[in-house]
Amino acid sequence: MPVKLEDRPIEQVREETIDKLIVNYSHGIISAEAFERRLDDASNADAHQPLVDLVADLPLEADNEYERYKDSQFTPNYRAAGERTEERIVSILSSNERDGQWTVPKELHLICGIGSLTLDLTDAVFEHQHVVIQVSNILSSVEIFVPEHVNVSSRITSIISSSENSAPSMGGRQAPTISIEGWSVLGSIEVKVKKTMKEKLVAFANSIKSALNGSQ
Repeated sequence: MPVKLEDRPIEQVREETIDKLIVNYSHGIISAEAFERRLDDASNADAHQPLVDLVADLPLEADNEYERYKDSQFTPNYRAAGERTEERIVSILSSNERDGQWTVPKELHLICGIGSLTLDLTDAVFEHQHVVIQVSNILSSVEIFVPEHVNVSSRITSIISSSENSAPSMGGRQAPTISIEGWSVLGSIEVKVKKTMKEKLVAFANSIKSALNGSQ
């Protein structure tokens, strides 16, 4: 006997609803405008039945191939840990940026003086589930972009400085945890998400749609 709808975890029902929206949009069943409108409604719904009703008129269901592709795009990107466990990034009287699919060490030291430093972890490869970022900042601006599926904690000592952590900790128990520690004098440290989950889902759906159109 199936579990009653209202007894199921609402986040599981929400995920299934969003998956069905993506599949039907990517196959041209609904328009881009309808897809984004329903995606907003699915994200904001706080009850089970409205989620089910959002996709009741859509014929296509997510299959195993879709699930595998989704996992490759949204599952934290781990690989076996290598020899390097510590790295230092220095920006003195200059600007420095690290982005792309780079490998994140277990400990990362950011040293910035009278300059700027941007650390982008959006597409990074995590070898360790717990990563510590130590920041030493004076008269500089430090920006740290994190993926939305990680957990972030921030403990920064600020002296005539600004320190802001606007990244939501939405990762599960298996997600990477990033601890940001250190100090800032006459500078700024900002931790934020580069892309929202909605932006990622729309880009993901468009990538499937493009692949389907290219195969026809």
